[in-house]
Amino acid sequence: MFRPLGKPFFVAAMVYFIARIVMAGNKRKTQEILLASAYFVGAEVLFRMTKSGLSYEASKYLVILFMSMGMFYQGASGKGYPYFAYLILLVPSIIVASITLTFEAKFRTNIAFVLSGPVCLGMAAMYCYDRKVSQQLLLNILLYIALPIITLTTYLFLYTPSLKDVLTSTASNSAASGGFGPNQVATALGLGMFIMAVRLFLKSPNMGLKLLNMAIFIIMSYRAFVTFSRGGVIAAVFVTMAFLWTLYFQSKSNMKNQIIGSLILVVIAASTSWVISSNQTSGLLDKRYANEDALGREKEDIATGRVDIFMDEMNGFLSSPFLGVGASRTKNIRVEEGIGHLPSHNEIGRLLSEHGLIGVLILLILIFKPLSYRSTNRNNIFFYAFLAFWFATINHSGMRIAAPSFIYALALLHITYDKRPLHRKQIK
Repeated sequence: MFRPLGKPFFVAAMVYFIARIVMAGNKRKTQEILLASAYFVGAEVLFRMTKSGLSYEASKYLVILFMSMGMFYQGASGKGYPYFAYLILLVPSIIVASITLTFEAKFRTNIAFVLSGPVCLGMAAMYCYDRKVSQQLLLNILLYIALPIITLTTYLFLYTPSLKDVLTSTASNSAASGGFGPNQVATALGLGMFIMAVRLFLKSPNMGLKLLNMAIFIIMSYRAFVTFSRGGVIAAVFVTMAFLWTLYFQSKSNMKNQIIGSLILVVIAASTSWVISSNQTSGLLDKRYANEDALGREKEDIATGRVDIFMDEMNGFLSSPFLGVGASRTKNIRVEEGIGHLPSHNEIGRLLSEHGLIGVLILLILIFKPLSYRSTNRNNIFFYAFLAFWFATINHSGMRIAAPSFIYALALLHITYDKRPLHRKQIK
């Protein structure tokens, strides 16, 4: 009803957060930059599906802008130099693409589509590397991501009042995903599920908040299930398990009992959501996750064509192993062969194909630099969860949205904990 308000709202939010960053004192700059980035990461899919952004990649560009402002005001850690090298290593693929992309391909648009995510990751990682933030601020950052996802969830209910009218098969369903790509919607909702699970464990001191967070978790899970896109849901499960593993083994014995109690609530919430979703989809959801079609016959390809795309990318790597075929060239080749405009779902395959051996070096930086940092700084209880979200997402959805880039960078933060003040008796 109010589509024309979308773009003014986007601009207003952008101006609001930029103003907060500029006017903040030095001590609050980091907080404002990370909260601004978190908001647009959480709202990105909603802005895209309602065509509210100034451009399709606007949220990624804003995260890059916010991180650039942060480095302008505060600088960056010298120890994060591998991420500067990583950004430089992205350049050769652009040069190769200028030679290999066909005339019909829109050079700027195609390059921006495949490289905006990697550049966003590099800028965010450079800014966040070893930057000190409190655990309370990190929880607020996650909340700023979750709140727009709650709005997205509400929008999905308004957009699709009756699921039974739009579900006819076990394929991913855009009608149940707000008329947008189910993969991106499920990824955003999966991230929201993880954050609500975190709040159930760490930010629910009373039963009222536990029930509220549990209810939001159930509703988000339901909307994620009925997109019929499995990647985002499976990623949410693995990420939550990684978080709980770290939390449990870093907690004292009295806290472990509370964690087990909260885990039982999460399992009950997830089971409730699954039962409701299965009922609302007349059992089609069960067949989807069992890799069956609507008639109960097992599908041959569990990855719904993604293996074929990955093999095409491996052929590109073998054909040009040193510098790769160039940024966006793999999609361009599929267009030439009449397969269609199929973007890569797997960032690892795309890196190897389009960057060649440089892509191998990029992967080594992205995987081993955080692990090296973790060996000297173990304060971030979300480290493995954040890294798991990045890795799981780039393997089923590539870097189409800003979330995996920003979440990866959050794993590099230096988390501090508030110390309780010591009250000493005065000696008389």
